[in-house]
Amino acid sequence: MTTHLPASAPAPPAAGALRSREELKELALAGARELGESAPALDVAQWAAQSFPGTLAVACSMADAVLPHLIARVAPGVDVLFLDTGYHFPETMGTRDAVAATMDVRVVDIHPELSVAEQDARHGVDLWSRDPAACCRMRKVEPLARALEGYEAWATGVRREEAPTRTGTPLVGWDETHGIVKINPLAAWSFEELTDYAQQHGVVINPLLYDGYPSIGCAPCTRRVAPGDDPRSGRWAGFTKTECGIHL
Repeated sequence: MTTHLPASAPAPPAAGALRSREELKELALAGARELGESAPALDVAQWAAQSFPGTLAVACSMADAVLPHLIARVAPGVDVLFLDTGYHFPETMGTRDAVAATMDVRVVDIHPELSVAEQDARHGVDLWSRDPAACCRMRKVEPLARALEGYEAWATGVRREEAPTRTGTPLVGWDETHGIVKINPLAAWSFEELTDYAQQHGVVINPLLYDGYPSIGCAPCTRRVAPGDDPRSGRWAGFTKTECGIHL
């Protein structure tokens, strides 16, 4: 199932008022204590499903569908937020379509306020080549922030081995930027564990992942990575930028 929504108008995930920031912070602390730093990913997913029934979102870049598959095992029909930046590889869009067609999830396409053509007209063609931070902010960071306003928690596929900036990623934490709980069930996994899970469960994988792209972002800003290099070194190649801003 697929829902197409502008980032400024996410569908309410559940009826009733959401819990306060203070209540959610306490819940995050309790979850962190209960699960520690190395709980099995399925246990983390189960805690998330029980703690946030109807108010949990999964963020997925469609590099793979392991996280949506894992969460859907314990929370069928969960909302999967996909940032449709307008710059994705065809393989990424194909992975997104496969997830929507084959998994028990609701894929929600999150769009920036400006189309690529509108952004080009307002800020100049290929803003990504001159100011990638501004491009990421308008096409990813701000749309996601608006979309998350209707949820109490979000699950991400961030893994500690991906980059030095991610080595301290907790399984459960408090996301001060968005004012909700942030859950990272796969934080302790290696790339091999990720692909093993996909093979074991028949989970769709973006073919670029096996073609030299261990980290997949927008097509203009993503390059192949040499064997042994930092998995995210192909992102924003030629710039000092290493994160789009969502997970800082």
